[in-house]
Amino acid sequence: MEPLLLTASDVRQLALQAQGLLRPRQGIPTPVTVRSPLPTRVAAVQQVLTNLGAVQLDTISVLARSHELVPYARLGAVGRTAIDTAYWGGAAGNVQPASATSFEYWSHAACILPIQEWPLFAYRRRSYVRHGIRWHEVSTAALDVVRTRLRDEGPLTATELGGAKKGGDWWDWSETKIAVERLLDIGEVVCVRRLGWRRVYDLADRAVPAEFRESSAAQTWSDEVGVWGPSDADCIRALLLRSARVLGVATLTDLLDVHRLTGRHIDRALVLSQLDDLLAAGEMVQVQVQDWSKPAYCVSNALLDVAASNGRSRTTLLSPFDSLVWDRARTSRVFGFDHSLEAYVPAAKRVHGYFTMPVLHSGRLVARVDPKRDGDILRARQVTFEIGLRGGVLASAVAGTAKALREAASWVGCTSVELGRVIPATSAPALQAAVRTV
Repeated sequence: MEPLLLTASDVRQLALQAQGLLRPRQGIPTPVTVRSPLPTRVAAVQQVLTNLGAVQLDTISVLARSHELVPYARLGAVGRTAIDTAYWGGAAGNVQPASATSFEYWSHAACILPIQEWPLFAYRRRSYVRHGIRWHEVSTAALDVVRTRLRDEGPLTATELGGAKKGGDWWDWSETKIAVERLLDIGEVVCVRRLGWRRVYDLADRAVPAEFRESSAAQTWSDEVGVWGPSDADCIRALLLRSARVLGVATLTDLLDVHRLTGRHIDRALVLSQLDDLLAAGEMVQVQVQDWSKPAYCVSNALLDVAASNGRSRTTLLSPFDSLVWDRARTSRVFGFDHSLEAYVPAAKRVHGYFTMPVLHSGRLVARVDPKRDGDILRARQVTFEIGLRGGVLASAVAGTAKALREAASWVGCTSVELGRVIPATSAPALQAAVRTV
């Protein structure tokens, strides 16, 4: 039987549906607004995290940090308190949440992950055990000191443990920092809370709820290399299925990129065997996408979901670390949109700006914005529009970009938007007029 053929439009719709970026159909109320009670907003952010499976962390903060921009793009201005409470439990200081809802670990990069996925990363914790030290050598004595202090004193930051750096460059970690990060890698220590931008470390046996550390009668877990949890095969199988759900339609390369199931940490033969098992069980299906050279995969019910949705995409600015666009090659293939993060490129060599945020509108990525908050002014230092098939900029793209800028300004407490360079310059008057429209 020939695989089902999907169009480019089908794939975009499936991707947006999977990412939670389709607006509700007309007549269906929005589930959360800025005026919703805090518990409602917290639950909505937690649902975003559960649906996405991973929200990437990054130190850059322009409008807000990336992990705040991700729920904003899907829910609107739910408020920083709701986001912090959803991720970290809302406790004060080093006090851990009564029941952790997330943890921080290595996935696509450093990510916030739903706590229910703790068992699925047993394969990565085992890999760190098998392969030894990642970056720095560390003594057994230093590891024992960290274990003892966390056991006796409770959750601590790296500073409280003795300092993160020796005093030199940022990567010049102290022995204490090396030790606690090693214990985090192998799962003895966990971060289920941040204090400001500092990790709060705790023993996993204390911070991770027992239901995610202990197997049930229906599960077959093992203690391979001292790491208790599902087998590597079960972990990979579950993460492949979750990756398909969060992408909508994906090539094998796409699937592996979500949680970086590549490199020395992964047995590729094991990955392929688990993909074959998912296809044989009917949990995933193979499809063919128009103009894609490689086969693609999706979960079995994805096509039914998108056929029934009839939703319109949100209009919003996206973090460059948003999981809709974090894979640059996939973004180009699905949306015909090329972008890169230029924050680490010398200013004179930047093409689109320091922290370029794609603009999502009407199911397309229609522009790039390089924003900067300056007091109560949101400055769009550069706006670069995509050129349409007829060689111009669509009026709807201008209107959508203006809407995204006004909403972002309101979200961060700015009272006005000021435009810098607009490319092409012929679109500047229309964008200026649209930005001023109330």
